[in-house]
Amino acid sequence: MCLAPRGGILSGMEITTGLFDHMVVQRTSKGTSDARFVGRCSCDGEVVATVKKCGRTLKGFSSIPAGAVKEGVLSGQLKGVPEGGPYDVILRCSCGCHLTVRDILVGDVWILAGQSNMQGIGFQAEAEKPHRLVRAFYCDDRWAVAKDPIHNLWEAVDAVHHDLWKQRTGGGQRQKDTVFGAGPGVSFGRAMHKVTGVPQGLIPCAHGGTSMDQWSPDLKEKGGSSLYGAMIRRFQKAGGSVAGVFWYQGESDSAAESALRYTEKMSRFVSCLRQDTGHPDLPIVIVQIARVFFDVCVAGWNSVQEQQRLLPAVIPHLATVPAIDLPMNDLIHISAGGHKRLGRRAAQAMCVLRYGRRSGLPPIELETVAIRPNKLLGTADIEVSFRNVSGSLRSNGPAWGFALVREGKQYDRIFRVDIQGNTAVCRTSCSADDLASYCLHYGYGLAPVCTITDEDDRSLPVFGPLPLSQEERRCV
Repeated sequence: MCLAPRGGILSGMEITTGLFDHMVVQRTSKGTSDARFVGRCSCDGEVVATVKKCGRTLKGFSSIPAGAVKEGVLSGQLKGVPEGGPYDVILRCSCGCHLTVRDILVGDVWILAGQSNMQGIGFQAEAEKPHRLVRAFYCDDRWAVAKDPIHNLWEAVDAVHHDLWKQRTGGGQRQKDTVFGAGPGVSFGRAMHKVTGVPQGLIPCAHGGTSMDQWSPDLKEKGGSSLYGAMIRRFQKAGGSVAGVFWYQGESDSAAESALRYTEKMSRFVSCLRQDTGHPDLPIVIVQIARVFFDVCVAGWNSVQEQQRLLPAVIPHLATVPAIDLPMNDLIHISAGGHKRLGRRAAQAMCVLRYGRRSGLPPIELETVAIRPNKLLGTADIEVSFRNVSGSLRSNGPAWGFALVREGKQYDRIFRVDIQGNTAVCRTSCSADDLASYCLHYGYGLAPVCTITDEDDRSLPVFGPLPLSQEERRCV
């Protein structure tokens, strides 16, 4: 196996956007590069490129036209390099200046954004192992193999990450974190590489404790002094082309008033992001917020979860991945082990968005709810069926997570849940008439115990309130 050497050779030429050492270049639909780059050069002239792999010139890529320098401004385009790598790219200007960009890969690139659970607060010691073909565009605008913490915010180029830290702490410089920092990004990248067979690039943009208002596209003009502006700047710096977005946010919008507008704000955010990336069908996978072990607004928290569950019906080319069953690292953050599982779930959802059902099943969705008489007990059962289940539903031990709620209070009326294929049968102590006064939930409250997955380790979604006033209903 041949590994390209690291480092760069610079002589009178510098690239500022679009082509860097160790970078992953987004492939086109034809599986080749179309990398546009910009920079500076000490003199004007025509620019040619030679592409090498393992020291040998790639067939058809010896001194090919690649751009020009005019009035000291370098602009060019590297087209047609096959997916894979690593490659070395030697750029030469007719004036004599030259530059070698080393260890370039061609594959898929992803924006990672949101708040702390995307940033990653899992223990670094338990983080996903790195892979040489999964790279990250670290927050100091440097490409390297993706190894947690990939959100190295203490070294961030963009001022917003330092400003938010100072606002939260009252001042002081953020120090390097040597304990926490494992998130779902590296696992996601590894899973996407396993499925596609091509290199993967991650652009980390998340920041803990941030709300949809702080991610507002209205702040784009502030550039690196806003979260949205910083994300777009990094997107452009990394070549201006990505395959999709992996988003985990919502905890900071769970207050009663802000929760009411979550769908509205997400819809606008996605619309603007797709416009600013030039990709009207940009695939987006979001995570449904999970659990919290301190007092916040229960109604607001569950409202955000329900809105996130329903977002795929509102925003096309978006999928929602549940995380309600994953282990926690603290009062609100998923553990490193949980993030490994979450990254794999998100990768499967993303593959379905990009390649269709031939690549697998989309996330599990609620399908039907039916109330049936239990003649043996003289009570009523609630049969909850789901679609997109891989194999059969299962639970390691008793199946937990369903709840009956009336007027904001949970009642212990479900005494057992039996799993039958893609259906969970909730045995209740109520009659059918009694059930009509309740709403059904899965994952009700702030810190529910939810244990049901399918055979691919994908959780049921949090849902509710779902009124049981109808004998049978189809759900979206």
